[in-house]
This record gives sequence, C-alpha cells and structure tokens, in this order.
Amino acid sequence: MRDSIPPAERLIITLRYLATGQSLISLHYTFLIGKSTASVIVKETCIAIWHVLHAAVMAQPNKEEWLKIADTSQQTCNFLNCVGAIDGKHIRVLKPMRSGSQFFNYKKYFSVVLFAVCDANYCFRYIDMGSYGSSSDSDSVFGHSDFGQMLITNALDLPGNTTLPGTTYPSMPFVFVGDEAFALGEHLMRPYSSCGLSIARRVFNFRLTRARRVVECAFDILSNKWRVLHSPIHLKLETAISAVKAACALHNFVRQRDGFNFEDSLSHSMESPIRNGVRGTTRGAAIRDHFTAYFMSPQGELPWHMQAI
Repeated sequence: MRDSIPPAERLIITLRYLATGQSLISLHYTFLIGKSTASVIVKETCIAIWHVLHAAVMAQPNKEEWLKIADTSQQTCNFLNCVGAIDGKHIRVLKPMRSGSQFFNYKKYFSVVLFAVCDANYCFRYIDMGSYGSSSDSDSVFGHSDFGQMLITNALDLPGNTTLPGTTYPSMPFVFVGDEAFALGEHLMRPYSSCGLSIARRVFNFRLTRARRVVECAFDILSNKWRVLHSPIHLKLETAISAVKAACALHNFVRQRDGFNFEDSLSHSMESPIRNGVRGTTRGAAIRDHFTAYFMSPQGELPWHMQAI
C-alpha cells in the first residue's frame, strides 16, 4: 500500500486553504493529491486544530483575567469596567440543501452567523458559529448562545461591582458593549438610539463606539489573515463551520505570538445592521445613565472628546 500523507503535510495543506481561500481543485494541482483527498484533509485538520487550540487560546477567563481585560480596555479605549465587545459577522456559504430561506440574510446572500466576544487586544474570548443567516445578532444568536445564557445567569465569573475612579458611589458592574441590535442589560451596554441626543448622550455613544469597534477590527484582521472568509466557502456546511472555528483559533494563536503592537485610531468601519426593536431593563438603563454622567464629570471626561463628537 502507498504511504499515507503525513500530519505535517496535512497541516500545510489546510493552512494553505485557510490563508488563501483557493479552491480544492487548486490544492489538487499544487500538492498532487486527489480533490476528494484534499476535502477530507481540510475537514479533519480543521476539526483537529479547533480541538487542540481552543482550550489554550480561547479558555473562559477567570476574575483576574477579566480585570486585566478591563484594564487594557480602559487604557486603549477609554471605557471603564469594559470586559469585552460583542458582535456578529455573516460568513458566506453555499446554500445548504433543503434549507429554504433559513440561511438567506438581509444582505441577500446565504450565510451563517459568527457571534464573537473580543477583548481590546483583538483576541476572541468566545465564539458561537453556525446560526442561521436569517437570524439577528440579539434574539436568535446571542440570546440562545452559551455565552448569552451564562451572562444572564451570572455564570461568567465576572469580578464584583466596583466604584469608578474618583467616585465613592454608586458601585458599577463590569459590562460588555454592543451595538443597537442588542438589548440593554446590567452587564451589556448599547448606545442611545434616538435622534436629537443631548451632548452627554452623544459623548457616551462616542466612548462606547471606541470600545465596541475592537470586535469589528478583529473581524477585519481575521478575514484579511485567513482569506477563505473573503468569498463564499465552497464546502459542506459542517466543514465550513469547522474551517471558521479553526481560523478563529489560529487568529488568537498568531495574535498572542506576534504581540499587540498597533496604532490607535478614532476612525472605524462598521456595517449598519438592521435595527430590531429590543427591550432593555430598567437596571441596565440606570447603569448606562451613571456611565454617561461619569463621562461628563471632571473625573471621567477626556480633554478631546468634545471635539471628537
């Protein structure tokens, strides 16, 4: 019998596919292997990459790690008690058989949703992959994800409430930031969404946008590093999901070894999702108002934020 393809070559083939997005036929000619063989190798190796790496590069943080994430967010994004930014990204796929319109999104193509939680160093702390493209970020993806359930039930091991610097009251929780597609909650901040906002609310929206943009930048870095995400993934749905999960794990692996050297910028590129009517909580509204008041106070204001808005 002929020799089997060694693990090192399997890894090279898979990395080539993820990094370039070239077709399986191209891999067939480049590595002189069968097309079906290339398909099996990509599938099995992506599963192996996720299985080996995700516990090492995407483990759930403990209280000390959450505090480090919040400290980095304060230094780079000027948003206090922020432990991550959340958002969803549509990943183009071929229409799965007998799926109807379940994967057809509002952008008029077939996709699955990659929901992610990202820190200020553009590393993913949690991902949920595989929801229907027709789903919204808030109701069908975040609300039904393991992360959403853990956040609601306080199972994320977040640090206890703390007062903001220069204040003695009230005690503020640690929060995640998202866009208007998410519902306001005790541990989830979203921007004010009405027209004719006051100066204070515009400042809050600006500060929240600075913190939230890191997840958008992480998606861009992910797509440009692993260019298989630049075009529809020509794989079966289960294999496409495994490929995206492997790319996310490799993204963190590379980021943690390349270092986090980047120039800060106030500009950001964010898609405008369809805004769904989501109802927040009274407690979340009160916390957002406290953040707004703090950002306008001498202790929390930035000397340049009035020019920025």
